[in-house]
Amino acid sequence: MTPHPTPQARGAALFDLDGTLVDTTYLHTLAWWQALRRHGHTVPMARIHRAIGMGSDRLLDAVLGPDHETGEDEALADAHGTLYATWYDSLQPFEGAAALLRATAARGWRIVLASSASEEEVAAVRARLDADDVIDAATSSADADATKPAPDLVRAALDAVGAEPGEAVLVGDTVWDVEAAGRAGVPCVGLLTGGTTRRELEDAGALLVYDDPLALLRHIDAGPLARPPAPGGTS
Repeated sequence: MTPHPTPQARGAALFDLDGTLVDTTYLHTLAWWQALRRHGHTVPMARIHRAIGMGSDRLLDAVLGPDHETGEDEALADAHGTLYATWYDSLQPFEGAAALLRATAARGWRIVLASSASEEEVAAVRARLDADDVIDAATSSADADATKPAPDLVRAALDAVGAEPGEAVLVGDTVWDVEAAGRAGVPCVGLLTGGTTRRELEDAGALLVYDDPLALLRHIDAGPLARPPAPGGTS
């Protein structure tokens, strides 16, 4: 976790990173597909894509089954990380992503990246996002024992800036983001940038759903990011 102190208590705007702010979902899908094949597992990419957004432990349970041999999980995760790292220099933020973070910060929110990726992956994506001037804190998979859809990382993101669930909003692109936020008592705004449908995000409990960061930016003053709540969750 990388906290950045702020001068006063404000609401916390939590942003998932992969697939929400930066276009990485299908790169992760491809890297996992290749890693699995290297270890003798042929898994349809569609099944892998449906699990992207989970931590690696839960993802492997989802794509290989909960009774799979877990002894190779670490090797699979390492292979995924090595393959994914070849894309670091070409990662592309979605249009409006950095501007969305700056506009949110300008409205009085503390900005927290609530990611379950590895510390190395978070650093690589942040470098491409180029918005560290308004990011107050960031989480990685090291910050919680249980990854999304468990609420642990959302709670870690709140703790990083001393916020309560009623003072926060999470923006994410998967049902796992929405479920993790809901379990932590935090409302979630969904984006379609990771390939999850509007209906799926709404059914999971998303408060609102937008096409992408630019669409959310254009409507920021009509939604929950218009201004942060007062401490304690009252507006």
